[in-house]
Amino acid sequence: MNKPLILVTNDDGITAPGIRALVKIMNDFGDVYVVAPDSPQSAKSNALTLDKPIRCNSIKIDYEQKNEFSCSGTPVDCVKIALNKVLPRKPDLCVSGINHGSNSSINVIYSGTVSAALEASLNGVPSIAFSILDYSFSTSFSESEYFIRKIVKKVLSNKFSDSICLNVNIPKSNTNKKIKGIKVCQQAVAKWKEEFIERKDAKGDLYYWLTGKFICDDKNNKTDEWALNNQYISIVPVKFDITSYEMIKEIKGFLNDK
Repeated sequence: MNKPLILVTNDDGITAPGIRALVKIMNDFGDVYVVAPDSPQSAKSNALTLDKPIRCNSIKIDYEQKNEFSCSGTPVDCVKIALNKVLPRKPDLCVSGINHGSNSSINVIYSGTVSAALEASLNGVPSIAFSILDYSFSTSFSESEYFIRKIVKKVLSNKFSDSICLNVNIPKSNTNKKIKGIKVCQQAVAKWKEEFIERKDAKGDLYYWLTGKFICDDKNNKTDEWALNNQYISIVPVKFDITSYEMIKEIKGFLNDK
């Protein structure tokens, strides 16, 4: 029986510690192909490269990893080119990450990590996006590994829909704050309050750096933010259908649509 074929990608770039840790874990589950950006592509969401050609070249980073490809495009480009040009067949699973930083709540719509997983699910490939609430590239994945393995094993062994996509966020842990377990959640209602740092270049022309504050007033204990704030891993099933179903009846009434 053939081993599962697993596609690994991310948005932090092919050399980021998160994807290197994920590749190592996935090799215990099947035959791994890595197709990931050649440079950081954070917050690219589901952007595509349409204004220039995409380069996708075989690369050797880890001696034991045979099939790795560095792609000049976005995370979604990586998945598209992997499915259409690189992989020998349709993969049994796509995993994206491990992202350095949260992709919970509203962050999901900006995330290249999650969008890569969603792109795979749109093509009938069960997918998981992994993120850890630690921006440091020196973070340890040792405690997270147990839970990542548990989630991957469950997805591979259960007959979920081919369009399944799980957004998994992992709280930062240390000797005093251990991970308590896993919660299946809904997405918290939150937003970013944008701020722009204004500066001048050497010529006196203005330029801006985007920053801001994350604001979450959602007190529901069934949300991803609640889980993460209480040291639980959050799993939110996500999909591309963004129809506001609860508004259909109201809009029909407003337009007198029988």
